Amino acid sequence: MDADRLTAIDMHVHAEVSDDGYTSLPDGLLAASREHFAARRSPTVDEIAAYYRERDMAAVVFTVDAEHTTGRPPIANEAVAEACGRHPDVLIPFASLDPWRGAAAVSAIRRLAADHGVRGCKFHPSLQGFDPSDRMAYPLYEALEELGLPAVFHTGQTGIGAGVPGGGGIRLRHSNPMLIDDVAADFPDLRIVLAHPSFPWQEEALAVAVHKPSVYIDLSGWSPKYFPPVLVRYADSLLKHKVLFGSDYPLITPDRWLADFAALDLKPEVRPLILKENAARLLGLHETEGG
Repeated sequence: MDADRLTAIDMHVHAEVSDDGYTSLPDGLLAASREHFAARRSPTVDEIAAYYRERDMAAVVFTVDAEHTTGRPPIANEAVAEACGRHPDVLIPFASLDPWRGAAAVSAIRRLAADHGVRGCKFHPSLQGFDPSDRMAYPLYEALEELGLPAVFHTGQTGIGAGVPGGGGIRLRHSNPMLIDDVAADFPDLRIVLAHPSFPWQEEALAVAVHKPSVYIDLSGWSPKYFPPVLVRYADSLLKHKVLFGSDYPLITPDRWLADFAALDLKPEVRPLILKENAARLLGLHETEGG
């Protein structure tokens, strides 16, 4: 991947459907999520690649493994990585592993990194039904830290289950970023990304990112015109090197996100940091290219 030619790196893109049409989320939760975001289609990984290539952008792509709570097997990480491998100029594969898998998850991330080129791991604590600070997940964090792979954690409210009776059984409290502060303290060399503006815990997320050098924030899942003012202030100052562009595509398109981002009151030198440079450094892309 030639990072220098890219205009932006989207740190948060979902592979919602496999090449054969399989989806990891149960139909009810998938439909509610699409309704919440007014999204009507789920592109394949090949279609995602074409979309980002047209825009001279790169994307981090992952599915979500939540079989413990949903009872539905995930889209295979191997399939996502293989599909991304057809498009190495624009796609970067991340894994998703259910921490409830225990030792099998640890073995899987080592194999996925060694054999399939996976560059990180996505967690969704609310959907996966676990407290990120629960020690049962620590062996998986240890493996990620040892492998030098970043961990992305969904934080804040989720559109998955929104409007479904009982929220589909999904508990929002698992996605409080203060729970991830424990992880950052216990694994200081593990690079962590707090995904999304963390409503209703935005200030907690900012506090963790300021306090822990290894913690970043991605801005996915919200149009920038709805960002809390305090998030914009920190992104423009104390956290200018730790805030990352993310769209949540296909739930939010990068076209819409970027159009609204252009209207934010940010210093000119901060914009390229958020759109590309911070992610390129986090992912080691310049090092990979010798830049």
